[in-house]
Amino acid sequence: MYYVEIMGLKIIVVDFGGQYAHLIARRIRELGVYSEIIEPENLSEVLIEGGVGGVILSGGPRSVLEDDAPTIDSDYLRSYDIPVLGICYGHHLLAKEFGGELVRGHIREYGRTRIKIINEDDIYHGLPREFHVWMSHWDTVVKPPKGWIVTSISETGIITSMTDNKRFYSTQFHPEVYHTEHGSKILENFLRRICRISPWWNPGDQVSRIIEEIRNIIGEEEKVICAVSGGVDSVTTAVLVSKAIGERLHCIFIDTGLLRKNEKENVENTLKNLGIKNLAIVDASERFLKRLRGVGDPEEKRKIIGEEFIKVFEEVSSRIENARWLAQGTIYPDRVESGRTGRHSALIKSHHNVGGLPDKISLNILEPLKDFYKDEVRMIARKLGIPKEIWGRHPFPGPGIAVRIIGEVNEEKLNICREASAIVEEELSRSGIYDYVWQAFAVVGDDKWVGVMGDERLEGYIVTIRIVESMDGMTADWHRIDYDIMDRISRRITNEIPKVTMVTYAVSSKPPSTIEPC
Repeated sequence: MYYVEIMGLKIIVVDFGGQYAHLIARRIRELGVYSEIIEPENLSEVLIEGGVGGVILSGGPRSVLEDDAPTIDSDYLRSYDIPVLGICYGHHLLAKEFGGELVRGHIREYGRTRIKIINEDDIYHGLPREFHVWMSHWDTVVKPPKGWIVTSISETGIITSMTDNKRFYSTQFHPEVYHTEHGSKILENFLRRICRISPWWNPGDQVSRIIEEIRNIIGEEEKVICAVSGGVDSVTTAVLVSKAIGERLHCIFIDTGLLRKNEKENVENTLKNLGIKNLAIVDASERFLKRLRGVGDPEEKRKIIGEEFIKVFEEVSSRIENARWLAQGTIYPDRVESGRTGRHSALIKSHHNVGGLPDKISLNILEPLKDFYKDEVRMIARKLGIPKEIWGRHPFPGPGIAVRIIGEVNEEKLNICREASAIVEEELSRSGIYDYVWQAFAVVGDDKWVGVMGDERLEGYIVTIRIVESMDGMTADWHRIDYDIMDRISRRITNEIPKVTMVTYAVSSKPPSTIEPC
């Protein structure tokens, strides 16, 4: 069959609360098509607005057999000539809505599973007859809807994909995860052969649009305050706003006392070289450390830091005439993990750039990067001419190294964490692998280890090194570091940093762990 591809249409990912819903959206963007995540109840509204080239129904933690399980208006979906792909929960939902048969707990499959294609369709075009996929399900489709055909089965004989051979497709497995062989090709086939959308999305091409949107949002006499930290998100935000409104942008760098080594000096030099005219540097370290004294709970620490951050900004902004906006470098995963993308999404962290805000704030929030992933922000930064030492830096948490300190935050642990993290980055850079890992840093807690230094036995801190590989921060795997590099890092930390007697290495992936410890 001859397919005529079109450009400019987007893919809608319906979020049923699964941990991989946002990974689906990220994979679609990697394939050059813009994707958006919506709530199930908003599907009909979005379809009416138009511009949708396909719909993907995500996985989810619930069972479609539950009485109050989230669902969609299938009659409404039938009325639109738009291709639909159901994944896991979406697979079950399509079976239920179109008259198929499901059972609960019949056969459970988790992890790597081999499947066999028994009826090739457009989803499987160009794929081998058998390959491994990633499963995570309890419910099972045992009979497809009338008129649908089964296209693949697992090694245990269950239905792993089906289609009506027109525009509805579904898979029991997760093509969006890297563990699924040919998963990217399956999604590409859905986009190209079924939705007929050709690649058109490039984040770098969005710069002019973002700048114009900022101009339209900000009033002619209004000023914007931008929180800058030296990371790619905040610096890119500052440059975008600067290009939109010029010297009406006032950048503020707050020294929280929770920053990386030499952060303040590096930020000041970088922003000046990028042409940022109005830059205020505020030393509020004593305020933050005072409020954090005696606080060990991770969520409470994040909220305290977020609240104090906003208080400082409000104090500074009160001295700037016509300051109406606070620009933040919030990116898409920040919103995801802060639970702001929808009521079906699980809360993982209460504060990135977006959490810990008081109920009432005198400044409007401007988040020009809120719909972009980290690597997309880097593409935008390169387009803007921001130097690699900014866009090539590893992600750094909004609350600073406080989230890398387990238990109470104090000066001693801050210094150890800061110095140890600098050593880790230096050694990775010297070894040529800094650019090939997602994040690398040190973690300090309250646990101690007895050491022998010279002829003296003393009790010192344990420093844990965390180095992970990832594409977008949504999932991550620990880096298999060379032993010689690890040896240099360990010896430098114990030799150069007082009161450290042990260095360990974290080898858990995300999930089940998070990247940051707190």
